[in-house]
Amino acid sequence: MTRLASDVVGNKKNQSAASGDAPNGAIALLLRESKVCVVAGPGGVGKTTVSASIALEMARSGLRVAVVTIDPAKRLASALGLESLDNSPRRVEDKRLLKGGVDVKAGGELWAMALDPKRTFDDLITRLSPDAASLQQVLDNRIYKELSGAVAGAQEFTAVAKLYELSTEGDYDLIVLDTPPSRNALDFLDAPARLSRFFDGRAMQVVMKPASLGLRIAGSGTGIVMGLLKRVTGVDLFSDLAEFFAAISGMVDGFTERARGVAKLLADDGTVFLIVTTAEDTPLTEAKYLADRLAEDGRPLSALIVNQVRPQPGVKRKSVRAKAVREALGDDLSNRLASAIDDARDAAEQDRAGLEAITKSLKPVRLAVVERLHGEVHDVAGLARMAGELFPDTV
Repeated sequence: MTRLASDVVGNKKNQSAASGDAPNGAIALLLRESKVCVVAGPGGVGKTTVSASIALEMARSGLRVAVVTIDPAKRLASALGLESLDNSPRRVEDKRLLKGGVDVKAGGELWAMALDPKRTFDDLITRLSPDAASLQQVLDNRIYKELSGAVAGAQEFTAVAKLYELSTEGDYDLIVLDTPPSRNALDFLDAPARLSRFFDGRAMQVVMKPASLGLRIAGSGTGIVMGLLKRVTGVDLFSDLAEFFAAISGMVDGFTERARGVAKLLADDGTVFLIVTTAEDTPLTEAKYLADRLAEDGRPLSALIVNQVRPQPGVKRKSVRAKAVREALGDDLSNRLASAIDDARDAAEQDRAGLEAITKSLKPVRLAVVERLHGEVHDVAGLARMAGELFPDTV
């Protein structure tokens, strides 16, 4: 069972949320008025499932929606009944959704993709290359191959590039972005500004001039090391570096345009930030840190979703300790049941206390509390069940 609450504070998004007929519809109304929904939070709290459920419900209500995951696991594809997801959005057919109990309204479409950093890098270079020779020069370059294959560094940059592409070319009513765990999500949100600074910076202007770069490296300790490496390994790193920067020099404007475009998109009123967490101590601490960092960056929390909350047991302890029950079950089983009820009650109380603390600390404008579902969410029907928990007044 889901419980939702809504308060009003003084910004445009919050005021529009409060205009709904019921607090239960506040998050749904917010999403229908938005262009991008960034779903962030700690790892292991169900972000991908929540993201997919949000996208499913918005598509059901008649919007054209794309859900993008940066999660390398195959959970999203499996839940949507697809064999796999790749770097291009794939539509989930209406008949597949209907089979899972989801009847999409006219105009509604659900698209899904899983970000592939290497593919996105290659696609971007293909788009920005002035000619076929420049393209091949970059793709064959040893430095480029290392950069584009380094998932840790490439992920944020390629997510920026893909978000730009989807927002400018995809004609979607809503893009739902499932981000990496908290601190990596912050890296993604900071990436547009960092990229702009990098390409506009003085150092970048220097390395774009191969002659200047050569003189600086040759006259430094770095040049000596590179020369030694070339003699020992046969690999000329300096030449590779010089060729790489020379090859991408004509693409800098395109990189900068995308970085600035996504920075503008993330700062737009049409972009909202949802944090998903559980009510346990460590995820709550991470969620608080993430919300504070978002606020510092001028990105106020639009909604908080507390997922997998453990409910109070439906059976009271004294009922399994009753004489008739003990006689029917035996003392051993009765005692074990009583112990299990105690454990469930304690867990529910811990979650209640955690929920109370995070609500008091963050004072979220919109709050959704989703009790732990029975069984794993592994198909469209499961996502629909989650959507019913998140949006009880709209399903």
